[in-house]
Amino acid sequence: MEFLYFLEDLRNPACTFFMQLFTHLGEETVFMAVAMFFLWCVDKFKGYYLLTVGFLGTQINQLLKVTFRIPRPWVRDPGFSAVESAIPEASGYSFPSGHTQSAVGTFGGIARWTHRKWLRILCLVICAIVPLTRMYLGVHTPADVGVSILVAGLLIFGLYPLVHKANENPKGMRGLLIALLVWSVGQVLFMEFFPFPADASSEELYSGLKNAYKMLGAVAGFVVVYELDQRHIHYDISGCWWVQLLKFIPGLLLSVGVKELLYLIPLPELYNRLVAYFFLVIFAGAVWPLSFQYIRRLEKKK
Repeated sequence: MEFLYFLEDLRNPACTFFMQLFTHLGEETVFMAVAMFFLWCVDKFKGYYLLTVGFLGTQINQLLKVTFRIPRPWVRDPGFSAVESAIPEASGYSFPSGHTQSAVGTFGGIARWTHRKWLRILCLVICAIVPLTRMYLGVHTPADVGVSILVAGLLIFGLYPLVHKANENPKGMRGLLIALLVWSVGQVLFMEFFPFPADASSEELYSGLKNAYKMLGAVAGFVVVYELDQRHIHYDISGCWWVQLLKFIPGLLLSVGVKELLYLIPLPELYNRLVAYFFLVIFAGAVWPLSFQYIRRLEKKK
């Protein structure tokens, strides 16, 4: 807490504005955008790698949250004050940091394989800034962000050779995805049936349960998308810069719109999350790529 008090003393309006701006780099929407960009425009393998790191990292993060059940810094120490505008988005238990996990997993994953020095430096800077923003805003402790960095680092370096090897063999990739699906089912069962202590917050546990169903839907969609592309779609990621923009920007907007529309399905909330993320991944990985061949024709007409 001493370090958080030190950062609290350094707060000023300008710095707080930039910290709140940069902390968004650890949000789910940014992860979605980056993963989709690589899947659609750069390299499918790199996209699969980022999705695997992101999905598994999110699940491990939530598992650690409900296992240790550590409250936020301002709850642990009533004398400490977080930046008020950052509190509404800081839901769930404090340990470890979800924003840090997402940012380091995503941008650290890019830094792991890119050979462009400027891109690697930029990604590493983001990996350093996002954890700092979480502490500056007062929503996480050094232990929260430190463990998230460690977990993300282990996934980045541990999964890269596995995904790379599996990508060379469709059976290997299927096996990896099935293992991820089994893990996802196991996490749902754990959240549903594990006898958590009576003092555990029911609200926080329900948040973890929603996340488990959400990730199960996303991973199940990932499995289906891989099979559809391998067997039928085989979409092409190539194209000039403006073709890539035509693929990426409308695709991202439509994907976010699909997710929001699916949230309106009149199902119990847990099943709603599962269905919404399943079809979000199906749309992004199998439906929208069907348009790429028609977008490419625009390039050929030039």
